[in-house]
Amino acid sequence: MKTTRRRMSRPERERQMLDVAEEVFAEQGYATASMEEIATRVGVSKPMLYEYFGSKEGLLLATIGRARTELFETTAQAIEAAASAEDKLRSGYLAYFRFNEAHRRAWLVLLQEPILHRGAAGEIEATRRQQTDLIAAQMAQLVPDRPRRDLEAYAEIIVGASERLALWRTRNPDVSVEEAARQMMDLTWHGLGSLDGA
Repeated sequence: MKTTRRRMSRPERERQMLDVAEEVFAEQGYATASMEEIATRVGVSKPMLYEYFGSKEGLLLATIGRARTELFETTAQAIEAAASAEDKLRSGYLAYFRFNEAHRRAWLVLLQEPILHRGAAGEIEATRRQQTDLIAAQMAQLVPDRPRRDLEAYAEIIVGASERLALWRTRNPDVSVEEAARQMMDLTWHGLGSLDGA
């Protein structure tokens, strides 16, 4: 009996293309990755890949854009579900490092690889800014009298430190997500905690 394969919807096909692109960029780096190989792995024609994303850079931007959305949703939900300020910070760290673990190879390749395209660098920076805004908003609830400028500076420090710790974990794969979150808490909670009522 002949079985007919269900035709994928456009969103499903796009998701599949992005999954494969993330995998190929992780394996080969952006410069070496080819649209032809990505199309072959997806099981579509190269023109179809161009129809969806316009160019290899367009595909890269879409990959980063999807990661930014998912990272924001993951960290925002984790923070929202926590009760105390300390739990919110810990939950945010855990969510960040769990997301990083799930997308480890691709995400870290993007962070480490010198990207020639301003658009891709802008997308990565937009991801950092999105996390900074989320953290600063949470800190504003903890210390509402603190100047916004200070809160933004503290949030930038946290985002930068988290990113560097994620990169460090690639050289120290025995460091678990939970340990990384604890290390960030050790460094930041006492400092942030001292701001309350300062």
